[in-house]
Amino acid sequence: MKKVYSTKNAPTAIGPYSQAVEAGNMVFISGQIPLFPSTMEMVSDDVALQTEQVMKNLGAILEEAGLNYKDLVKTTILLASMDDFTTVNEVYASFLEEPYPARAAFEVSELPKGAKVEIEAVATKA
Repeated sequence: MKKVYSTKNAPTAIGPYSQAVEAGNMVFISGQIPLFPSTMEMVSDDVALQTEQVMKNLGAILEEAGLNYKDLVKTTILLASMDDFTTVNEVYASFLEEPYPARAAFEVSELPKGAKVEIEAVATKA
């Protein structure tokens, strides 16, 4: 059995997907880009501000599921440019505490709406 989570405190899906889906004790959070939930507009062209908004969006979805950043077990960071890796890493780390979730980071050719960063996540309710 699965449960779908949706909150107005994170951007609405811009395609045929859910913000998050719980299956068993795992919550799978769809990739978040730096959109303001209220306007669905890009927060800024600055990658640090984009990363901060992405993490806030992830946090809102975690909260909707009754979780927080400490419950993250795996994240995937998609970057428009690996040149932004250090900046993204610094902002990302400011939202987390040890033990950190497992993670992968990739440069991709393009992200939705011209975003510079997108992060998807898996959290546990265990």
